[in-house]
Amino acid sequence: MRTLVHLSDLHFGRVDTALLEPLRDLVHRVDPTVVVVSGDLTQRAKSDEFEQARAWLDTLPDPQIIVPGNHDISLYNVFRRFLLPLDRYKRYITDDLTPVYADDEIAVLGLNTARSLTFKDGRVNREQVDKIRTTLSSLPQHVTRVVVTHHPFDLPAGAEESDLVDRAGMAMKVFADLGVDLLMAGHLHMSHAGNTQARYKISEYAALVVQAGTATSTRGRGEVNSFNVIRIDGQRIEVDRYGWDTVHAQFQLMATEKFVRDGNVWTEQAEGLLAAGI
Repeated sequence: MRTLVHLSDLHFGRVDTALLEPLRDLVHRVDPTVVVVSGDLTQRAKSDEFEQARAWLDTLPDPQIIVPGNHDISLYNVFRRFLLPLDRYKRYITDDLTPVYADDEIAVLGLNTARSLTFKDGRVNREQVDKIRTTLSSLPQHVTRVVVTHHPFDLPAGAEESDLVDRAGMAMKVFADLGVDLLMAGHLHMSHAGNTQARYKISEYAALVVQAGTATSTRGRGEVNSFNVIRIDGQRIEVDRYGWDTVHAQFQLMATEKFVRDGNVWTEQAEGLLAAGI
């Protein structure tokens, strides 16, 4: 079994500092195989914000798969936005915009969807998808394939269609060919887990989608601060959602969802099947 801690939308510059130490301690207790951070490490892509983000990330376990978000590109500095859009991200966080972790059970690939030509929307291109194809096509079939982006490939109820990553349909066709199992994202400050079957009518394929809320930002948008712990065990994936308990000043387990794979289709596991041990 492999365990992923899924953090997103840290937004250093607009962080609730009371959450940082409890979150760090809990992540260490979980003892993850990989820490995944799906973008928006900063609020305004300032050097001091990246420095704070880097210092805190250094307190978390390795390895880490990190991707940038739209907030990690300068908003008001036009020169930086269009000529050096991710310069500070690459200087302080990582210059690898397509990070990969792989072992004999999982492969986790990060994909940069942040773009300077739009203020908040995201996009994937053919070159990025081709790189994913090259990386994943050589893996054994039993390896669980995970793709991490900031902008989502599917949406929870209530989200705006414009929040969907641009050219998602093109990428999803390739993901289906490669048997991508799990799509992890942030951006919306909303927690969600489900599959892609309703949006993408691809025969005998439905990936699991896991959306993280904001782990540490004061911009909760109606949700408490939260993060996910994802446990991958072959044909099963369990998603634990932890939320901030203001009374006890700690993150508490709020919900657990379990999913199973039949071929290349991931669906939620019914409670009756769980009780029967199926």
